[in-house]
Amino acid sequence: MRKMIEKYAVKLLRDRSAAPGRVGFAAQDDRMVEGGAPDLSRLAADVLSRLSCLGMVAAAPSLPFPELLVRRSPAGSSALVPLDTETRTFLHDIPFLRRGELGADPAGKIAALLSNRKGAIAEGIGIFGAGTVTLEQAYIHYSSVHHAAYVKYLMDVLQDGFLLPEEEEAFQAFREEHLTAPSAEGLHFRPGPLEEPGEILAEIAAIGRYTVERGLVDSCFGNISYRAGGTIYISQTAAALDELAGCVDPVPDDNRSTAGITASSELPAHRRIYEATGARAILHGHPKFAVAMSMLCGEEGCPVKDCWKDCPRVRMLGDTPVVAGEIGAGGLAASVRRVIGASGKAVVYGHGVFTVGREGFEEAFRAMAGVEAMCREEYFRRLDARRRAGPGQSKSE
Repeated sequence: MRKMIEKYAVKLLRDRSAAPGRVGFAAQDDRMVEGGAPDLSRLAADVLSRLSCLGMVAAAPSLPFPELLVRRSPAGSSALVPLDTETRTFLHDIPFLRRGELGADPAGKIAALLSNRKGAIAEGIGIFGAGTVTLEQAYIHYSSVHHAAYVKYLMDVLQDGFLLPEEEEAFQAFREEHLTAPSAEGLHFRPGPLEEPGEILAEIAAIGRYTVERGLVDSCFGNISYRAGGTIYISQTAAALDELAGCVDPVPDDNRSTAGITASSELPAHRRIYEATGARAILHGHPKFAVAMSMLCGEEGCPVKDCWKDCPRVRMLGDTPVVAGEIGAGGLAASVRRVIGASGKAVVYGHGVFTVGREGFEEAFRAMAGVEAMCREEYFRRLDARRRAGPGQSKSE
C-alpha cells in the first residue's frame, strides 16, 4: 500500500494539481496506512475512519482556484456546480466547507460531505478525494475536483471579473509563472502507417504518456486509438493514459470478439470518426482552456437548457468546430462525426478535444496542442478586453 501511496503522490505533483509537500494519503489495509504530509495524512485517516471507503487523499491544490471559488460563492451556498462533463458524470456537484464551518471536528464535517459525494473542498485545507474500493479512485476523484474547479474558475473570471482583493494578483502569477505552452516539441513520434500490433501498442503507450505529461488530459480521462487491418486498438475504459501497457483492447471492426467489452466508452465515437475521415489515429483529451472556451456562448434568448447535449448549433473556436453531445454511445458520436472531417479536429461542449492523424499520431497530437494554444490565446484576449472595458463589459465578449 505504501508503494501505491508513493505512486499517486508522484502523479499529483507531476500533474501540477497539488502543492509540493502538501499531499496526504490514508488507506485501509489490514490497518490504517498513512503517507505524505503528517498533518494532512492524519486528517485524511480521521476522515477515512468515518466512511465506508478504502482510500483518501487530502492535498492543498497547486493553484488557489478552489479556495477562491468558495470565497466567491454566495452566502448560504454549500456546493459548486461546474458544467464540465467530469462533474456532470462523476461528481454531480462539489460540496465545500468554509473556514468558519470546520469547527472543532473538521474530520467529521468533511466525512459528512463525502458520505454521498466523491470529492469535496475545505477552505484553508484543500481538496479531498475518496476512493470506495481503491486508492486510485481517491486520486481520480481529487483530480476530477481539481480539473472542474480550474475550468469553472477560468469561466467565472471571464464572465464576472475579479471579485476579491487579491484575486487579480494571484491570477497574474498563474498566467506568468504557472502556465507552460502546450507543445509537441522534443517528443518522438513513429511515422505512419503502423501495421504491426507490437509497434501500434508501443506507440499508443508513448502518445498516451505524452498527452498526460504535456497537460492535455487529467487523471484517467481521455482515450486514444489506432486503426489497422480491420482492427481498432483502443485504450480501455478508465485506463490511465500514462500507464497503457496491457490496457489497450484490439477490437475487430465486425465485432467478432468480445474485446470491446472493456474498451473505452468512446469506442462508438472513434468508429464513427474513422468512418467519416479514413484516418488511422484518434486522440481525445481534456485540455482545460479548450473545455472552458467550449462552454462560453454569446447566444441571446436561446431556449436550449441542456446545452451540453441538446444544442443543435455548430459554433467555431478559430477554425475548430464546437458541438454538443452525450458521451459514450450518445449524441457525441454523431455530432463529432459530422464536423471533424474538414479540419481533423473538433471540440465537444464541456468535454474536450478530438483530433485525428491520417497516418500516425504526430498530426493528432500537434492538432490538439494547437487547439489548446488557440483557446488559451482567445481566452486571454477576451479577458484583457473585459478588463480594459471595465464592469460594464458584456459577458459574451
